[in-house]
Amino acid sequence: MKKRVLTTRENLPGTGPDRLAGAAEVVAWSGTGRPGPDELAALARGVSAVLALGNDPVDAALMDAAGPALRVVSLASMGFDNVDRDAAAERGIVVTHTPGVLAETTADLAFALILAARRRIGAAGAGLAAGSWDLFRMRDFLGLDVHGATLGLIGYGQIGRAVARRAQGFGMRVLHHDPYAAEEGLSTPVSLAVLLAESDVVSLHVPLTPETRHLISARELAAMKPTATLVSTARGGVVDERALLDAVRAGRLHSAGLDVFAREPMGRELSPLVAEPYVVTLPHIGSATEATRAAMVDLAVDNILDVLADRPARTPLPGGPALPGAPAAPTGAGA
Repeated sequence: MKKRVLTTRENLPGTGPDRLAGAAEVVAWSGTGRPGPDELAALARGVSAVLALGNDPVDAALMDAAGPALRVVSLASMGFDNVDRDAAAERGIVVTHTPGVLAETTADLAFALILAARRRIGAAGAGLAAGSWDLFRMRDFLGLDVHGATLGLIGYGQIGRAVARRAQGFGMRVLHHDPYAAEEGLSTPVSLAVLLAESDVVSLHVPLTPETRHLISARELAAMKPTATLVSTARGGVVDERALLDAVRAGRLHSAGLDVFAREPMGRELSPLVAEPYVVTLPHIGSATEATRAAMVDLAVDNILDVLADRPARTPLPGGPALPGAPAAPTGAGA
């Protein structure tokens, strides 16, 4: 008899869904909008695995609804703050994510935000579309240079290093702050205080944990240059959004580029940051290319199939086991 697997969305990309359907009985959320906890719990009864997206809450209630058969929660996401890791550990459930496959694509997007925010690309395009380009003026849409600037990376894991590589082509001086990162030639390790004080661009690449929540708040923003740009492709909760809005509006910070927010998705209740002319905002599309999203789902499926076949998961969470009851995996650097 095939094991049952819950996927929190239908029509996932990649070859993984077909492979999963060939090996297990797949039940999927088929409604419109975001599935609620009760709806997922009803589908989860008796499943051996859950394949979830990065903003689908996987809490103790969902794990208990699945019951003792649940062996693995597999995230098609690099971030993992949506999972109750303590509850999973107490129940002997393996939790996996998808590092590696999205690092280069997310780094592309991070650099696009750097360019768009520093050069005011969004505001200039909006002015053109509004019909206000009626005369060439020397002071219209003036931005700040990216080439030759100092880039500070908070978190120096796979994505941070990929951004550092891109910065070399712009002749940027690169600093990083990450207590877990090994040294290599692309970037100089510094304290957080030095990074904030010296960087023209600060780019965030850390997971959301209790330690990193509001890592960038009013105090850190005040320590940055008034000509600096803050970019985040990490998780929304890493930044105190109210403090960021205040800093940009008061001219204490030049600009920001955000792909992530504390409340996702937004629907029609937009964050006030979306309307700010010196803030570039995107709807969490860091990994949104056809090839990368397919690779994420494929890896999530591989993790499920491995654990259900009593093989170690390929990419368990840092510090978590690769099989139920197995020793914890080693921890690593930031995202």
